[in-house]
Amino acid sequence: NFTLQTVSLLVRTMKFAVVALGAIYGATFGSAFAPAHTASFSKPSSSSLNVAAEDKKVGFDQEQFIAESKEMRLKHLEEQAMYALKISCENYDNAVFPNAMIAGDVVITHLLHRMGYIKDGKCTIMVVDTFHLFPETMEFLKEIEEYYDFKAEVFCAEGIPVGDKEAYDKRYGADLWKENIEEYDRVCKVEPFQRGLKTLKTDCMINGRTRWQGFERAWIDQFENAPIGGGLAKCNPLAYWTLEDTFDYIAKYKVPHHPLHAKGYPSIGDAKDTIPIPEDGSVRFVDFKFEGDKTQWLDYASERKGRFVGLANADGSTKTECGIHVSGAEKTWDRDLWEADKSKVKKIESTEEAIKVKDSGKPSVMVVYAPWCQFSQKMEDEYEAFAAKFGGEVDVYSFRGDEEREFVQANLNTKSFPTVNVIKPDGTAVKYESEVRTVDAFKKFVDETLA
Repeated sequence: NFTLQTVSLLVRTMKFAVVALGAIYGATFGSAFAPAHTASFSKPSSSSLNVAAEDKKVGFDQEQFIAESKEMRLKHLEEQAMYALKISCENYDNAVFPNAMIAGDVVITHLLHRMGYIKDGKCTIMVVDTFHLFPETMEFLKEIEEYYDFKAEVFCAEGIPVGDKEAYDKRYGADLWKENIEEYDRVCKVEPFQRGLKTLKTDCMINGRTRWQGFERAWIDQFENAPIGGGLAKCNPLAYWTLEDTFDYIAKYKVPHHPLHAKGYPSIGDAKDTIPIPEDGSVRFVDFKFEGDKTQWLDYASERKGRFVGLANADGSTKTECGIHVSGAEKTWDRDLWEADKSKVKKIESTEEAIKVKDSGKPSVMVVYAPWCQFSQKMEDEYEAFAAKFGGEVDVYSFRGDEEREFVQANLNTKSFPTVNVIKPDGTAVKYESEVRTVDAFKKFVDETLA
């Protein structure tokens, strides 16, 4: 039962709450609801009741209320993200932020700078150069390195100097992504990404994934255990942000952002498979404001619509992830082909060995292959059977060529995998041109070539 004393206490409490809210939000809290003018307290005549009602409606500024509500939301999201970054950088020894310089990532970079974690070294910024990025991306990296006064740790395909696209093409092939997109992802994204985390001794990985980006990420939280790197901690400080929140934040703080946003790209990945949305580039983010119909960028799961365009997974499904955040993506084939301890086919381990075989003066058969290539995989059994049946008459070799592109092109007639050559006693390599890869077909070609 409520007593008069209880009622009085409730009234005082409510008054205090109103005053407190006013103190916290100041003019912001009340301004959207302020009357258009000071009302008279004299009793209105009946003829003035409708006018008073209209005045009351006019007193609510809907646009101002929306703007203030968005500002309140952004403030909350900012505080939430900063708290997550505080935990990541102060509770772990080696927090690492792999930065792709997309919209969410530049917000995280800004926050890490504001909080002092870049300057004091509590967070390291890492970048993966796939050698297929837009030229503007690595140039933008230089800009933010200078702006925020840091130097990113850059990783790329194994065995290739940073920034040396020519060396990459020689070893892996400029068209690897066309030959096998999973292997391309492994070589250019997943492996260097994981090597970077290991090299930097990462125990907490910070990244810009959000629930708004699509159903594959719809249930992520601010912290989780990553399915890679042995289960290290993974911080998603922007997990609950929409893309609109992200661009609102960029605009509010004038955050440096990727120049391709001004050319119609909501998200930026590899140049080979990233397009503007819509394709005519009519939606842009220029001078911290949107031009065109921004909903084409900001709708749910629309941020990445322009990514992985024209690409499909091995099972034929549409590609939506590169594998960096996916368990098991670091391995695109289960084993090597014609394994040395199990096969009748002799394994060539180096370019030097391959030259020795060519210069030996003995006839031989050599297949140049890639273990991830489905056509190489399909011919494994027939080539193994050929070696078992005719290996006593002619030496039968295998040589993995996908990491020695320049060599196999120059010395072993190889432009695609698999390529079978018969090596004549004078060292000439004669290419087997047929797509029929059977024991009898191989035998016939060997006999005709060596006759």
